[in-house]
Amino acid sequence: MHRLRDAEQKAVGYKQSLKAVKKGRALLVYLAKDVQENLRMSTLEMCLERGVPVVEVETMRELGKTCGIQVEASVAAILNSEGA
Repeated sequence: MHRLRDAEQKAVGYKQSLKAVKKGRALLVYLAKDVQENLRMSTLEMCLERGVPVVEVETMRELGKTCGIQVEASVAAILNSEGA
């Protein structure tokens, strides 16, 4: 989790994180265990297809706090420095 907190570039939230995975920008994805099952499965499938490792985090609250936001986060990704 320190790696996510200290990352220079990251995507926070389901839509932004999956967009990063689709574009090949995600190096590592963090996924909350208490996220809705359909979001969890689509995230896992996308990451598996693209070869992006997934780290599971206990709660959305914990993930949001690690990302430095005041709300829960279902998914977050560490991004490479290429592209926009």
